[in-house]
Amino acid sequence: MQKPLPRPVATVLATALAGSLAACSFEPPLRVPQAPADKTPYTAGISPKETVAPGGPSGHAQKIAYGKELHEEWWKLFHSKALDELIATGLKNSPTIAQAQAQLKQAEATARANASIFYPQVTGNLQANRSKASAAAFGGSSGFHYSLITGSVGVSYYPDIFGVNRLVYRNSEALVKYQQWELEAARLTLTGNIVTTAVSEAATEGQIRATRAIVAQERQLLELTENQYKAGAVDYLSVVTQRSQLASELATLPPLKQQLAVYRHELAILVGAFPADARRQPFTLTELQLPEELPVSLPSQLLKQRPDIRAALSQMKAANAVIGEARAQFYPTVQLTAAFGDTASHPALFFNPVSSIWSLVGAVSQPIFEGGKLEAQKAEAHAAYDAVYAAYRSTVLNAFDQVANALRAVEHDAQTLAAQRAALQAAAEALRLAQASYRAGASDYLTLLTAEVQYDNAKIAEITARSQRYQDTAALLVALGGGWWNKADRKSTPVNTQGKPHPSAGALPVTQVKP
Repeated sequence: MQKPLPRPVATVLATALAGSLAACSFEPPLRVPQAPADKTPYTAGISPKETVAPGGPSGHAQKIAYGKELHEEWWKLFHSKALDELIATGLKNSPTIAQAQAQLKQAEATARANASIFYPQVTGNLQANRSKASAAAFGGSSGFHYSLITGSVGVSYYPDIFGVNRLVYRNSEALVKYQQWELEAARLTLTGNIVTTAVSEAATEGQIRATRAIVAQERQLLELTENQYKAGAVDYLSVVTQRSQLASELATLPPLKQQLAVYRHELAILVGAFPADARRQPFTLTELQLPEELPVSLPSQLLKQRPDIRAALSQMKAANAVIGEARAQFYPTVQLTAAFGDTASHPALFFNPVSSIWSLVGAVSQPIFEGGKLEAQKAEAHAAYDAVYAAYRSTVLNAFDQVANALRAVEHDAQTLAAQRAALQAAAEALRLAQASYRAGASDYLTLLTAEVQYDNAKIAEITARSQRYQDTAALLVALGGGWWNKADRKSTPVNTQGKPHPSAGALPVTQVKP
């Protein structure tokens, strides 16, 4: 007959077994696509380092500073106090930001609720009962009354032997971080939309001013043409044609004013106000300064700085924890419950030692046959991870695509503006010469009209090209992540879930990924 192990040895072995089981994790190592190297270029071909200098207002060259940190509030690179104030109002009052903040709080509350499983659950119970029992079964002729008072405290605890509780908590913790990055992405999107809408408003305002100047010029030419007609120098067709040209220019003003109203209303909505509250003065291109140096993060750093990439990574971590949960469902679940209290027929006897009651229960539940449900749940978890893995790759590729496109756009915008400014100067000179020749009677009205149309088109095109430099500069800064990581209050992951695992729960070995 085999002798039982001595109690100290058995205790040590049981403790070691429990510890080894507690250290066990069914969560697989996190599988993340390989990050690009710092030497990886954003664009095909040679990446731009400096743009050309188009000259004129906002016509300086822009230097691309690779590896330099972005300003913590990237929109301040445009040096517009009105824009800064508008963005501050938007970050404070935007319902989109408020929605993201509420979703974050909801995720935090869920994480705290899931963290409670690491602690014993204690409940109190007090029950008073007054009953009448029949005495017929004992040969009696009448019943009897009795009272019973029971009070107890129950404790239940689920030892996390196979790490299921930790995996559930890890999933909710990853979802909290996902909502943190969603909030950061909402801030970045909001600030980007405000800046681009403000630039669009400024461009439209510039086009309206240019069109009004053109209309004034057309009126002068119409007056000149009418005078020449009265003097017999030109025919009446020239007068009618000039009137038609003036009417055509006047017809372009209402659509521009409508577009300006749309941008103003949109800005009001972005900052959490009604369109009727948009009573401020419109932005103009002259009050915005084009940044001379554009800090561009290295490719490996972009993965850390883009909130949408960080959010996608958090979703991968949550899905990875779900795989662990599905695997752990194949193993036993342990529950420990205990209760102690008193029960008596009279309040005076309630605290008497003879009235005490207690119980201690240990239960183990092991799945045996569930019709393939557990295997299906595990396959579902793996498929869900594959889906978020592909979504992460897509998010990263889209981020690099946006940066690459914005870099090329900044480069080409400067070239376009330089060409448009040259065309505008040539058109202005041609119009001046045509007007002088027309006044002197050396050329016909058709020559003057052609010069007018060319100048009008060149003026509007120059304003459009100028505003496009601002638009694409803002798009590049947003595509790089916006510089949120340099703010003093956000240099670490911003929110604490306040749901710490119990110290005895141990730590799960998991591949650490710090994107």
